[in-house]
Amino acid sequence: MPTALAMAAAAFLLTLGLGYPAVGYLRRAGVAKQVSANELPSHFSKTGTPTMGGLLFVGPIIALTLVLALTWSRESGRSLLLPLGTMFFSAALGAYDDRLSLVGSRGGGLTARSKFGLLGGAALLASLALWSPAMLGVDYLFVPGLVERVSIGWLIVPLAWLAIVGAAHAVNLTDGLDGLAGHTAAVAFVAYGVIAFLQGQVYLVTFCFTVAGALLAFLWFNAYPAQVIMGDTGALALGATLAVVALMLGQVLLLPIVGFVYVAVTLSVIIQVGYFRLSSGKRLFRRAPLHRHFELMGWSQMQVAQRFWLVSMITGLLGVALALK
Repeated sequence: MPTALAMAAAAFLLTLGLGYPAVGYLRRAGVAKQVSANELPSHFSKTGTPTMGGLLFVGPIIALTLVLALTWSRESGRSLLLPLGTMFFSAALGAYDDRLSLVGSRGGGLTARSKFGLLGGAALLASLALWSPAMLGVDYLFVPGLVERVSIGWLIVPLAWLAIVGAAHAVNLTDGLDGLAGHTAAVAFVAYGVIAFLQGQVYLVTFCFTVAGALLAFLWFNAYPAQVIMGDTGALALGATLAVVALMLGQVLLLPIVGFVYVAVTLSVIIQVGYFRLSSGKRLFRRAPLHRHFELMGWSQMQVAQRFWLVSMITGLLGVALALK
């Protein structure tokens, strides 16, 4: 735990120190967000805000973790390759998507089919690496209430694929308000860091706290009104990596609880679309995703983000409690 806390502090300071020149560079380079015409009018002012801000925390996380992994045993260092590789590829995919949707660009980013296909392919590779005896050999789950873990064999592969793809898209949907995705992701990684500590998985404790520390520094720049937006670069990386950590710990069944805000936001979109089709054009929510519904109810952007953050803290605590045996 001392190493994990020190890494969290180091990640915070490094991200904070690099943040100012990075935000300035993104602004000068014209890496600016193009807000959709379908957005709420209160969000139009965000057009021109630097995006691809996920680079601010993805870079320090990968650099610090690689340095630390070199000082650990071969087995521990190899175990960190999966979450690091997932974060790197997801961030690269998100950055490419962000690049295609900047101010002045013709398109709106990757098509939904292309993004799903690329992310799905990466998730399949990560799932196979998780299950393969030659890699990590994780083929089990912990079920809340049961002391012994439950072996499910190769079925971990489709479950892992669903968790990685689902979490990546869920965080991406949630990233619609300043500070919202960053706050909730920091809480989720701290919760899984504590769970990793309870299981004695030191390398994952350190990794989770490193991510949390970097995210807290990112929020320095992403607090309302945001100086930079994480974009798909950060959102896809955070969601996919969080799922991989949960799977490595065998605690993926707690992911919908720890990430309750992400589940609620995603379900609001699914329910809204389904209800719209079944009711011939009627809407159950004033707007989806869920945070837009509360904005139209009169909540300010800060109120929505902070209240969702408070909910994530409670569900994070609940997730840790369910992991105790």
